[in-house]
Amino acid sequence: MPYQKFEVSDEVAAKTYEALQQAKRSGSIRKGVNEVTKSIERGLATFVVIAGDVTPEEVVMHIPTLCEQKKIPFSYVPKKLDLGKAIGLNVPCTAIAVEKAGQAGQAIKDIVSMVTGKK
Repeated sequence: MPYQKFEVSDEVAAKTYEALQQAKRSGSIRKGVNEVTKSIERGLATFVVIAGDVTPEEVVMHIPTLCEQKKIPFSYVPKKLDLGKAIGLNVPCTAIAVEKAGQAGQAIKDIVSMVTGKK
């Protein structure tokens, strides 16, 4: 997808799903494009995940740019259905913002360093 600034490996995607499950249980998350956009703009998001199969792509195209402006790390996962399942939804989810990582803090740091190549 053109809005995807980089590809993620299956390993990174699997770790991302696990981290999101932990963050949902022990921290707080926002789901859906509108909630995620508000969370980023308000500076509450600490990590953002975007599904790679969103159509039309214009729905989520602004999120990576917003994240870069606010210096919020972000990543992608291949499927919105799996993204929804990771946080306990039976429906697809296009984007998720982690506001409080809870027990997922270290896992999210690991994902960010894997994605960005920085420690």
